[in-house]
Amino acid sequence: MASHVTLSEAETEAVAEALARAFRGGEVVLLSGELGSGKTVFVRGLARGVEADPEEVASPTFVLLTSYPGRLTLHHADLYRIGKPGEDRDLGLEELPGPDGVLAVEWSERLSWLPWPEPLRVLLEHAGEGRRRVTIERAEA
Repeated sequence: MASHVTLSEAETEAVAEALARAFRGGEVVLLSGELGSGKTVFVRGLARGVEADPEEVASPTFVLLTSYPGRLTLHHADLYRIGKPGEDRDLGLEELPGPDGVLAVEWSERLSWLPWPEPLRVLLEHAGEGRRRVTIERAEA
């Protein structure tokens, strides 16, 4: 487990970018944290790390799933609007990320199941005075 305290959005992005630079394809990143904790900011950093355009990354709340091409394709899901249990299964997330992709799932606590064997869990928390605590750990499915 790794824990970081960041003082700005740029620092939060940098933590994610460093993580994603080591990705080789097939990684799944499950993000959780309250509203405004920096989940989408973290995904922008992942985009930079896989050489996708971070400026394209926005919360896909209404689309639910967006993909950004780069060295690896970043698939970005936002489950905030998932209404009923099991609705996430209709998205086909279990087919992602594929060998040339990375899947980042915001509001991952709304997943009804984990079809991936070793996803990374990222918890983003407010740490006072504009700071964020970013905790990264490998999860068991």
